[in-house]
Amino acid sequence: MKVSISKSKNTTIYYLSKSVRVGNKTTTKTVEKIGTYEEIKKICGDMDPLDWAKEYAAKRTAEEKVHKQDIVMRYSSSALIDKNVRRSCNAGYLFLQAIYYSLGLNKICNSISDKYKFDYDLNDILSMLVYSRIIAPGSKFSSLESSQRFLEQPKCELHQVYRALEVISKENDFFQSELYKNSQNVINRNKEVLYYDCTNYYFEIEDEDDFRKYGHSKEHRPNPIVQMGMFMDADGIPLAFSVFDGNQNEQPSMTPLEQKIIKDFDTSDFIVCTDAGLSSTTNRKFNSIQGRGFVTTQSIKKLKGFLQDFCLEDDGWYLPGSNKKYKLSELDEDADYEKVFYKDRWINEDNLEQHLIVTYSIKYRNYQRTIRERQIVRAKKLVETPSKLAKNRANDPKRFVEQGHCTPDGEVASKTITSLNQEQIDNEAKYDGLYAVCTNLEYDISSIIKINQKRWEIEECFRIMKTEFKARPVYLSRKDRITAHFTTCFTALVIYRILEQKLNEKYTCEELIDTIRAMDMLIAPGEGYIPTYTRTDITDALHEAFEFRTDYQITSQKNMRKILNQTKKK
Repeated sequence: MKVSISKSKNTTIYYLSKSVRVGNKTTTKTVEKIGTYEEIKKICGDMDPLDWAKEYAAKRTAEEKVHKQDIVMRYSSSALIDKNVRRSCNAGYLFLQAIYYSLGLNKICNSISDKYKFDYDLNDILSMLVYSRIIAPGSKFSSLESSQRFLEQPKCELHQVYRALEVISKENDFFQSELYKNSQNVINRNKEVLYYDCTNYYFEIEDEDDFRKYGHSKEHRPNPIVQMGMFMDADGIPLAFSVFDGNQNEQPSMTPLEQKIIKDFDTSDFIVCTDAGLSSTTNRKFNSIQGRGFVTTQSIKKLKGFLQDFCLEDDGWYLPGSNKKYKLSELDEDADYEKVFYKDRWINEDNLEQHLIVTYSIKYRNYQRTIRERQIVRAKKLVETPSKLAKNRANDPKRFVEQGHCTPDGEVASKTITSLNQEQIDNEAKYDGLYAVCTNLEYDISSIIKINQKRWEIEECFRIMKTEFKARPVYLSRKDRITAHFTTCFTALVIYRILEQKLNEKYTCEELIDTIRAMDMLIAPGEGYIPTYTRTDITDALHEAFEFRTDYQITSQKNMRKILNQTKKK
């Protein structure tokens, strides 16, 4: 292969090309774009970009020669395959393995193992649980079974997996703090803003115990639950987590975990962003000292009357960066559709000075109206079939239905009268398009809004764990093993988020995980591994990001050993 150069008025571009034969003619084919003069200059240091490009071409040529060996295999249509011999394996986990070892998780396991005397390899078990949680999530038994599909299989038994969970639980605090410290060598941890939220996980049991208790299930299931609180950094990478009883109020869960971060993670000056359900006065005051700050959503309906009036006033609205005043009633439905208007003031609630910022968006207003209209349609059907009415939840359409024993004229009715509650509908409609946050920061409005807008990412973290990683239902009963289960889920989430970052967040969670799960290879005994998956833009991006390839027509055993060693670099 050689270097081709294309020059324009603005820059010089270097390409990797080679001669190929098409029929009876030879032509030059571009293999890849190496980069512009400026891009190469950033990575080649004092070296001339052309010389660097030539070295790169020589390296690629050598790699191609290594992989150009033709292999001929013979198969018989009359010979049976060998019994109990694996014929395929998954290679997608190798990308996860590369991140796992770069995070020094093997070293963390070794440090923990030095404290205990056991007859199993903790790193072998933890890595198996983490990879399986992403590749083939399920129970601990099924994880051990599915891990037999990996290129390298763990050498452990099921009873050892359960023993290891007990150790992981005991060392959970040490594990999290070390994982955070090691991650700073892999990625830049953006901890200026931390996001906190809670969720819960159900168990398919009927009787609660000391840990798994009946509480308010986020999924409205009638099962005992365990709750999880988690902090995430500003780039969407999980930072720390805790688990607590299913019947506890989630608001007090934030401060203890935050104190642990301050103590174990050697960081204390950050901004905490939460939703309204976690924004108690106690939590706000805790994040108003020692250089910390808070940004939290604020329910307008729960504000005092004069503050509600302030939020609902038609006049006094601004666009960020402008001093022009606007009236909501005079906004243009088309021209102002994408704009976000605001008004703000400082308030004193429970002896705490806070900056109240209220935003209004026509787009958000229309979204809320659409949702409510759908619920009203459902409520009308309930009016026609009142027998289906029962105790309603906060956002249940049943809240728009009322029952009474009087006619509209005030006469006593012989039967219960079911009708739409128009007063409730009108009361909710007046808040359409409005959104409020409270903060103790003296930042500009745009910065506060931007901080709060990223809060959806922690909700996505929980969604990934519950859907893609199938973190629930949990098939464990002991508290220590349950805690360790969530430690492995948390670790898998950290690894997955770093994987997303390495691919510049170009692909959806479903696309990326489905691709990794499907990257199977046929084992050619004595020869190597043949890809049976479809090569796509995503598989190309994975190979380029991790600088190894499994998508040659066949990868020899020798080269696969090199790849395995590469993914386990300390």
